Amino acid sequence: MWDMRFTHSARYDAPVADVLAMLTDAGFREKAARAQGSTHLEVTVDGGSVRIDQEQPNTDIPGFAKAFAGDTTRSVVTEQWDGESAAFGVDTPGKPASIKGTRTLVADGDGTLDTFDCEAKAKIPLIGGKIEKLIAGKFNDGLEAEHAVAAAWLAGER
Repeated sequence: MWDMRFTHSARYDAPVADVLAMLTDAGFREKAARAQGSTHLEVTVDGGSVRIDQEQPNTDIPGFAKAFAGDTTRSVVTEQWDGESAAFGVDTPGKPASIKGTRTLVADGDGTLDTFDCEAKAKIPLIGGKIEKLIAGKFNDGLEAEHAVAAAWLAGER
């Protein structure tokens, strides 16, 4: 078993303060989670602490992961913001897979660069590496969906 490191970045046409305010807004986080296909959803925001408990259907899981993944996956996303960076995690209760890392907002001209530095872990003999690639890919897909909602949100579509 090994850990898979990966990064993801997105740029927003808004200042860091506006992006941070959006990322710590429960309404935005709920809208972004729904855009990612979440069915059951509970969003809690307390200052710089964000918790998203969600369930998503596993409609596009490859055959090798079906037994592990099941019909749905529950994930609990946490972010603990300290200034313009956050420690974050994605845990999957009842399943031996997770993603941990940091999320950092940096001014980029008149916009903001939002960068994730991540590590995916799957403690599953023989297929752990494949599961790590799968969850990293699904995480990146979710971030792309979040980015689309965020761009609209920052443009005033609430």
